[in-house]
Parts: sequence; structure tokens; C-alpha cells
Amino acid sequence: MKIYLAVPYTACLTGDELRDLDLMTERFDSAAKKTGELLSQGHIVLCPIVHYHPVAEVCDLPRDWEFWRNIDEALVEWCDELWVFMLDGWDKSTGIRAEVEKAERMNIPVRYCR
Repeated sequence: MKIYLAVPYTACLTGDELRDLDLMTERFDSAAKKTGELLSQGHIVLCPIVHYHPVAEVCDLPRDWEFWRNIDEALVEWCDELWVFMLDGWDKSTGIRAEVEKAERMNIPVRYCR
């Protein structure tokens, strides 16, 4: 089974650029650990935060949902299930809300995990 792991990234940012970067890095670390956990259980996992956070840093790419929307929606189409990683802020995330809506329109099951 191919899993798309949706993770909050910029939801609940403080407006303090350094603190926000720390929060995004924290979320990246948590997402990487969860991805590794799922991989070790034999799942095929794609987590855009794990894949693209380092790319965004190295290439100074925008972090906002509008920039990543088309990429994330195309990746949701690839998956068999969408799993929402319920880190703080997941329920306020514009990206997660849009990813879940896309999955539901395509009849892709959505799960929630911690």
C-alpha cells in the first residue's frame, strides 16, 4: 500500500521568522521519524515534508501552501491511502484540509495517526 503522509508544516506559525523556522524544522524531524516508523513496518510512504523541506531550505523556495498545492495534489493522486499525522496544528492546516478534500473526492481512504 502506498501512503501519503500529510503533516502540518506552516500552520500556527508565530510571525517570528526564527521561531517559525525552528517550528518547521521540528515538524520535519517528527515527520521523518514517523515516516521511518511506517517504512520499518513495511509500508511505502511518501511524505512531502520529509522530501521537500531540505529542498526548500537549500533552494530558498517558498513554504506557503499556494506554492506547493499542485505538487501535493498530484502526489495525493498517487497514493492508496492518505494518513494525517496529528501533530499540533494539524487541524488548522490549510494544506492538510485541501489534501484530505482531494483524497475524499477521489475516494482515497483517509486515516489519522499519532
